[in-house]
Amino acid sequence: MEFFTIFLLNGLSYGLLLFMLSSGLTLIFSMMGVLNFAHASFYMLGAYFAYSTTSFVGFWPALVVAPLLVGVLGALFEKYCLRRVHKFGHVPELLITFGLSFIILEMVQLVWGTSSVDYRVPAELSGPLFTVFDTQFPTYRAFMMLVAVLMLIAIWLLLTRTRIGLVIQAALTHPETVETLGHNVPRVFMLVFGGGAALAGLAGVIGGNAFVTEPGMAATVGSVIFVVVVVGGMGSLSGAFVASLLIGIIQTFAVGIDKALVDLARVIGLTLTPETFGWALWKLKISQIAPILPYVLLVLILIFRPRGLLGTREG
Repeated sequence: MEFFTIFLLNGLSYGLLLFMLSSGLTLIFSMMGVLNFAHASFYMLGAYFAYSTTSFVGFWPALVVAPLLVGVLGALFEKYCLRRVHKFGHVPELLITFGLSFIILEMVQLVWGTSSVDYRVPAELSGPLFTVFDTQFPTYRAFMMLVAVLMLIAIWLLLTRTRIGLVIQAALTHPETVETLGHNVPRVFMLVFGGGAALAGLAGVIGGNAFVTEPGMAATVGSVIFVVVVVGGMGSLSGAFVASLLIGIIQTFAVGIDKALVDLARVIGLTLTPETFGWALWKLKISQIAPILPYVLLVLILIFRPRGLLGTREG
C-alpha cells in the first residue's frame, strides 16, 4: 500500500509535468498545424532563464519573468522565421524548427556552460508536505501538480469562454472570414506560437529545479513529449492530458519494480524458459526497460488506434 500510494503520487506529478510540456506543443499543432521540433528547447530556455532570474530577484518573480521571456522569443521566431516558410509546407517548417533547436543548444552552452547549473528548489517549498507510511512526499512535487492543474483550467477557460479563444479557433479553419471581421490572423498565429513557447518555458521553470538543469535536458524530454502528443491524439489537449498521466504513472511504477520480466510473466500465467525467452531478456528487470515503455505504448497506439486516445484527426 505504501509503495502504491507514493509511486502513484510521484507518477501523477511527473505526468502533470509532461502535460505542462506537451500542452504548448499540442496548442501550436492544433491551431497552426505546425509540429515544433524546438519545443523542448523552449523548455530548456525556461529553466535557464529561471536560474539566472532567481539569482537576482528570487524564484517567485522568475516564475513569471522566465515564461514571458521564452514566449517573446517564440513569438519573434514565428514572425521573422517560421512565417516566411509557412507557405512552402510542413517540411520546411519542421526543418527550421529543427535547426532552431540546435541554435538554442549551442547558445545555452556558450552562455551557461556545458555542465549543469545549481538551480535549486526555493526554501519555502523544500521539505516534505506529508508522510505516508514513513515515506515523505515533497512539497515541491505537490506545487508542480497544482501549477499544472491551474494551467489546464486557464487554457480551457481561455479557449472556450473568451473572445480571444474563439478568434484563435476560428482563425485556423476560416482565416479569410476572421480577417474580414477585422482581426489580424498572422498576429493571432504569432501569439499562439509565443503562448505555446511560454507554456514550455513555464514547465522549464517548474521542472528545471525538480530534476536537473543542463544542456542535455531538452533531448531527455524531447522525444517523450512527442510520444505524449501522438498517444493522446494530434491536436487534442484533453488527449495530451490523459496520455501524460498514463505515461507518467506507467514509467514511475516501472522504475520502482525491481523484478525480472520472467516474474511478471509468471504473474500473468505465462511459463517461459531461457531458451524461448532469450538469456539476455530472461534476466532483464522491469525497471531497466522503464525508459522504453512510452515508445512501446506509442507503437501500440499507432497500430491499433492511429488517431490517438482522444484524437479526431489522423497523424
